[in-house]
Parts: sequence; structure tokens; C-alpha cells
Amino acid sequence: MTNHAHIDHLSNAHLDALEEETIFILREVAAAFERPTLLFSGGKDSLVMLKCAEKAFGTPATGGKIPYPLLMIDTGHNFHEVTDFRDF
Repeated sequence: MTNHAHIDHLSNAHLDALEEETIFILREVAAAFERPTLLFSGGKDSLVMLKCAEKAFGTPATGGKIPYPLLMIDTGHNFHEVTDFRDF
């Protein structure tokens, strides 16, 4: 029989480690490159990256702003909710 609490703990620890690594990389990119850009499609992966960027730079020292722009290529096939979110 599997101990689900143990599995949940391991899964959360793994996700926490991935999040920490992502935040580290986002900060390294901001420090190393003159004009980086974060691509954004409005999909689940882009939303996760946006949330990680907010966590990486959402400190009083940075003024809470992501230090580089988001770039969304509008193909004309987006759900209106995605473009509404983009335009918010």
C-alpha cells in the first residue's frame, strides 16, 4: 500500500525545486542580457512562466516589475479571454 502523504511531499518538493531553479534562471537572464523578452501565448506554460517571473522580481528592490517585456504574437486564432488578459 502506498503512503499518499509521502508521495505528495515528494511531488511538492520536486515542484518547489523546479520553481526555485526557474526563478534563478530568470534572474540570471535579467542580469546577463541587455534586452531579454519573455514570450507569452496565454497557455498554461506561459502562465506558469509569468507567475515565476512575478515571484522572481516581485520584491521591493525591483519595484515588483518584471525587468523585461512580454511578447505575444497574435495569430488571430486566440480565445478572447487570452487577449482580454493580455490587454488588462
